[in-house]
Amino acid sequence: MNPMILLQFQGAWERFKNHHPKFPLFMKAVSENALKEGSIIEITVTTPEGRSFQSNLKLSADDLELFEQMNQLFGK
Repeated sequence: MNPMILLQFQGAWERFKNHHPKFPLFMKAVSENALKEGSIIEITVTTPEGRSFQSNLKLSADDLELFEQMNQLFGK
């Protein structure tokens, strides 16, 4: 992985955490208590105009392996 891209990502992540301080705490609680095979993740995005987009997925063992690899790559 290009170290410059990683540095840019880290800076962007720090800005994101500053703008949304509760989100990392939420993700930590979820990762420690709810990411299990068979868990369902649901997400809704609402635009400023009021349009709503929704999706969900049921976590598989492969998904959990990907999350673990990402955790090792980017750290907690």
